[in-house]
Amino acid sequence: MPAGLLYHRRFDDEVSPLPKGPELTERFAGMGHVDHFAYGAVTPGIAYLMSCVGSALGLLCTTRARAVRGWARARWLVLGAASIGGTGIWVMHFIGMLGFSVRETPIRYDVGKTMTSLVLAVVVVGIGMAVAGRRNAGPVGLVIGGVITGGGVAIMHYMGMAAMSLDGSVEYDSFRVGLSILIAVVAATAALWAALNVSGFAATAGAALIMGLAVSGMHYTGMSAMSVRTEGRHGMVHGVEASQFLAPLITGISLFTVITLFIVALSPSADEIKEEDELSARLARLEDNRFGSAATGGPIGTRPSHRRGTENNPRDYFRSGR
Repeated sequence: MPAGLLYHRRFDDEVSPLPKGPELTERFAGMGHVDHFAYGAVTPGIAYLMSCVGSALGLLCTTRARAVRGWARARWLVLGAASIGGTGIWVMHFIGMLGFSVRETPIRYDVGKTMTSLVLAVVVVGIGMAVAGRRNAGPVGLVIGGVITGGGVAIMHYMGMAAMSLDGSVEYDSFRVGLSILIAVVAATAALWAALNVSGFAATAGAALIMGLAVSGMHYTGMSAMSVRTEGRHGMVHGVEASQFLAPLITGISLFTVITLFIVALSPSADEIKEEDELSARLARLEDNRFGSAATGGPIGTRPSHRRGTENNPRDYFRSGR
């Protein structure tokens, strides 16, 4: 047998093809194959759409809150925080998580941690709006509110990740985690600025599109920071499936979003509220002038005198001894 042929046969017998892609990762590093887009572009597309819708509703609510005072202002701010924090951030995050999978393990979710992340998202957005929306807040208040809100959004994101249960261990790249937190703070500051300054349909729509992009960018940057190690698996995964818990919850929040949309659509806009207040003030002045003219006998348009003379005060009349 030719030496060259023997060499090739021995080489073929001893050397096996090197694994590629996920197989190489699994064999040599014990890492699971993570897929962030199990349903293709469907989940990131719907997540971005919901983030834009929630952001737009939040902006519309806050523009109305700026036009009113008292409890009406508080109600609009609560709706705005629920829209941005609940729909714009939390729903976006977990719709994105519906497309997340690890080939080697099922994924379940802890109900308590997931619900806590929802409440946290709404609360931190409300606190940020309250801090940045004070009359004397200025740029410093805006930055402080942005840091509070952005930090809270980042905590919400990683709390939502901690609510995930799988057969393996989750590891994070510290640089990408820090980058996701920075994106969250910048996005939150921009969102608060828009909520306090933007008005008009075109400006609101543009700001909502940018906010949705920023929130989605933060989410997928944070997701890219994670990796799953599946070696030493135990086979026990606790919690509920996404289809049993997340899907109905997202549906319920989406229904709340539709109701909020109807409330905003049927309520007067900020410009209409301002015009109504100006009209009410004008009518009140006319009413004061009319009653003042009847009381003093003066010409229409004159205000009544507030001086307490003896001719107008019965007590002074009797004190004078007349």
